[in-house]
Amino acid sequence: MQIHDVVIIGAGPAGLAAAIQCRENHLDVVVLDEFPKAGGRLLGQLHQEPNGQWWNGIEESRALQERAENLNTDIRLGVSVHHIERLDHQFVVHTKKQNFTAKNVLVATGAAESAAPIPGWTLPGVMSIGAAQVMTNVHRVKVGQKGLIVGVNVLSAAIARELQLADVDLYCMALPAPNIVTEDQSNPRAVMERLSRIAHLAPSKFIRFGSKFAKYKFVQNLALQFYPKKGIKMWGMPIYLNKAIKQINGTDKVESVTMVDVTMNGDMIPNTEEEIPVDFVCIAGGLYPLAELAAVVGCPFLYSEELGGHVPVHNEKMETPIAGIYVAGNITGIESAKVAREQGTVAGLSIVNKELNRPEIEGKLQAAVDQVRATRDAATIQFHPHIPEGRAKVAAAFEQIVNKQKAEKELEFTKERIS
Repeated sequence: MQIHDVVIIGAGPAGLAAAIQCRENHLDVVVLDEFPKAGGRLLGQLHQEPNGQWWNGIEESRALQERAENLNTDIRLGVSVHHIERLDHQFVVHTKKQNFTAKNVLVATGAAESAAPIPGWTLPGVMSIGAAQVMTNVHRVKVGQKGLIVGVNVLSAAIARELQLADVDLYCMALPAPNIVTEDQSNPRAVMERLSRIAHLAPSKFIRFGSKFAKYKFVQNLALQFYPKKGIKMWGMPIYLNKAIKQINGTDKVESVTMVDVTMNGDMIPNTEEEIPVDFVCIAGGLYPLAELAAVVGCPFLYSEELGGHVPVHNEKMETPIAGIYVAGNITGIESAKVAREQGTVAGLSIVNKELNRPEIEGKLQAAVDQVRATRDAATIQFHPHIPEGRAKVAAAFEQIVNKQKAEKELEFTKERIS
């Protein structure tokens, strides 16, 4: 039975970056991903950054994959992992094709989209915003002639621009009607706070100027009070915080939506409904860490609103309290692909450090940790507020668990000596 040095689950920016570090140090690596192409969410990304440069996810993923393949990395695509079995000094990764035994496992499974259900959302022509991104940027399929986006957040704003660049006509971006699932997403006050973090990307100089003050609560409340009836345009598309999509209409497919005015608190205003003809609807409920595989192997979790949901407890070196299990990328909290890539570098060097224990690796590892912080600080878009605070909470939880583990081992050792 072959025992690999490391099995990496996920061929996105984190997984590929980690594989590169491991292979540069001659570790035996297998990278697994259920998608037929490597790159993860990078594959759908295409946007212009404030400095005028274009971020092309397909090119970025291709560069990472080529580096990994030049190092003879074993990358297996179209392989679904459904279980990680924990043995005494190794792990067995169960897939739909075969099992892999490894000393170390890096879980870099990324994120999944949250749903924002509204009446009619099961009609053909309704899709998640991420599905629209993949169809447009990866498969080159136009999702429709005229549509709109339900859900105003960082993800929907970024992908809306990508759809426009593909000549897709977007009528607007609006809130989902309030219900028990969409409560936070349908609240204009909560949405305004998140929207203020991407206003600097707007083409309007006035909006960019206003974003400098939008962090203040009283400014946000004032902005909502005087929010234009016709919305605020970003890239020529109206963004409504005073309107919500109440229902998606159609018989065999999407034919229209019912839009309704809402108050500053998100309550629907009676007798304000209007019907908008569209042939597709993108629902943007946000992202959450895709962390089930870390759970089945026994990783402890912490809920962090700042990081997008439940995340496996880990430290800055991407180590979990389970020796030999590492995490990197959006499984650790929702951030940009650039942060995920740098985290993958850290995870790879952590594994190398454990396996080879060379003095020079420790210095590289610390430099990589510092680079993650620098990349985070320089990020143009943040998916959630207070990410550093969320990271600090997770790190503190890691220290607490590890200290408890040490205390339990010392107690057990003492009992054995006494007996």
